[in-house]
Amino acid sequence: MKTKGAAAEVFLTAFKTLPKNEQDIFLSEILKDKKLREDLIDIAIAESRAEDKGKPFKDFLKEHKN
Repeated sequence: MKTKGAAAEVFLTAFKTLPKNEQDIFLSEILKDKKLREDLIDIAIAESRAEDKGKPFKDFLKEHKN
């Protein structure tokens, strides 16, 4: 395990060992925090679009012009 991210790796391992109902409680508490919830949504969107091909901004503007 690399030093960078080691604490996160330990935390994730501990989370995975929790019973399902405890994991659900933990995640529910995280989602109650507006900032954390927004960060998770941003991460999920970025991950889902990681393989998308880019396009020039000019083309984007042409497609979304009113």
